[in-house]
Amino acid sequence: MLDERETIGHGDLSPERLVEANINPTTGLATDYLNHFNEVVMLLELLGDMPDCIGDVLAWQPLSYADHFRNSNFAAKELAVRAYEASPIAARGTFDTIIAEMNSEVHSAQSELEEAEMHQIGIIAGDVAERLKPLIAAAGGIIHGHDTPIVTDSAPESESSQADIDALFA
Repeated sequence: MLDERETIGHGDLSPERLVEANINPTTGLATDYLNHFNEVVMLLELLGDMPDCIGDVLAWQPLSYADHFRNSNFAAKELAVRAYEASPIAARGTFDTIIAEMNSEVHSAQSELEEAEMHQIGIIAGDVAERLKPLIAAAGGIIHGHDTPIVTDSAPESESSQADIDALFA
């Protein structure tokens, strides 16, 4: 059981301190972690025009939340790790599920890209990047305290979103 010092909203994890460190004071999570996934999306998107950059995609490795911050230049890295460890179990569980799905998507893509012929690289990479984007958005929603569903197939989400937009202007 966490003592009061290690509870979101109290002591060293006060809302003021978390906000100052760019950590959500409700969830205890920081969007900086998503930079790790935005990096691989950017690399995947580059492969369409620069397939010789495949080595960078293949070299990308998952990092845990704690490892990301401990290896970063984030000013409040230890506070970020402590806040994550003290974050509400429901938010952290959903967040970790999304992160695991993103890591799995990238790992599968890396395996597929290793076997792909040159003309397939851009197509595979583009498809994976498009599948990762809604997952990154969902993780961002969790970080900001929104109950965001896990989206595993961007096509139905895009179609339903377009239908919702069309309905607004009808």
